[in-house]
Order: sequence, then C-alpha cells, then structure tokens
Amino acid sequence: MRELFHQSLEDVQGRLVEIAELVSAAIDKATRAFSTSDVALAEEVIDDDHIIDEKAVELDELTIEILARQQPVARDLRIVVAALRMSASLERMGDIAEHIAQLTRMRFPERAIPKGLKGTFKRMGELDVEVAQRLTDLLRTENLRIAEDIRNDDDLLDELHTSVFEKVLSDSWRGEAAATVDATLASRYHERFGDHAVSVAKKVVYLATGEWETDTDTIQVIIEGVRSQD
Repeated sequence: MRELFHQSLEDVQGRLVEIAELVSAAIDKATRAFSTSDVALAEEVIDDDHIIDEKAVELDELTIEILARQQPVARDLRIVVAALRMSASLERMGDIAEHIAQLTRMRFPERAIPKGLKGTFKRMGELDVEVAQRLTDLLRTENLRIAEDIRNDDDLLDELHTSVFEKVLSDSWRGEAAATVDATLASRYHERFGDHAVSVAKKVVYLATGEWETDTDTIQVIIEGVRSQD
C-alpha cells in the first residue's frame, strides 16, 4: 500500500509538470500572436485552453482521492494540499494566456499593441515565456535556485507593468480609449501571469523546506542555505 501511495504522489508531480508544459506552450503562442496579430495562432490558444482545464480537474480529482483513501500526514499531506493549490494557479495561468489571445482576435486585423508600447510588450511576453519555462523546470527538479530566478523575472514584469500605466496616464499619451483599455488589460494579464508563477514557486519552496514564508527576503535566505550545502 505504501508503494502505491508513493506512486500516486509521483503521479501528482508528473501531472503538475504536464500542466506546466501546456501552460508554457500556451503563453508562448499567445504572446507571439499578440505581437504579430497572428489570429490563427491566437485561435489555437483559445481552442486548446480546455485541455489545461481538463488536466487541472483530473489532477484535483486525483489529489482528493488520495486525501480520502490514504489520509496522508506530515510532508505527504503538504504535498497533496499544495498540489491542489498549484493546480489552481496553473489553470489560471492558462486562462491568462487565453485572455491575451482573445485580445489579439478581438482587434484583428489591427494590432492589439498600441503605438509606443511595442517594445514593452515584447519584453513582457519574453519574460512570461521565460517564467513558464522556469516553472516547469522547478516543478520537475525542485531546484530552489529556479524559484529565485522566477521571483527576479516577476520583479521585472512588475516594473514593466508600472511603466505601461505611467505611459497611458502621461500627458504625451495620444491613444484612443480602445488602445488605452487594451494596453492596461494586456499589461495586467502579463503581470498576473508572473504573480501566479511566483505563487507556485513559493509552494515548491515550502514543500522542499517545510518553511511557509511569504516574505521574499526569507525565501532568499532559504535558497542561500541550499547553495551553501552544494
């Protein structure tokens, strides 16, 4: 029974990685579609979002079954509960990729990126793709150094998000109402994508260390401790 239980926990981890891979592919397609007005690519993201949703539901059902049948305790219980919460964050990240794709489709054949912000959104898209790839690696390896990289990328996303708001609120902004709405929505989507990735990364740190800390400085101390043991 114990061996079957551990196989179930390995299945949970494998499913988290699988969902993260799907999210990574979705945000890559969504950001490329957004920057090039590729409506066909945007449609792919929109049409495939249900796959991420279904995989997340299947994972939730598995974790609930483990809770009901195995009644795990200590670290095993933390793994199962954290998996439920990580599944929700990953599913939301997939939704955000879909929202970015929907903006592309809504504005086609025009570009959804307002003039003067192309470089900013290009960089935000690159960071989101990088964050998604890092998160997949983190879930696969539990290498806590990757959690630090995700946090740093999220800080850059926050700065870019702030710069978009400063731009559209400045006296020099000449965008129409639709362009202003597109810019603020898209910027918010990119920024929230990073936030959800950080949320998942914190849970991985918690599972690896047993420390549930929301303060990023404390997470840095934990990571430095892991480094000192190498």
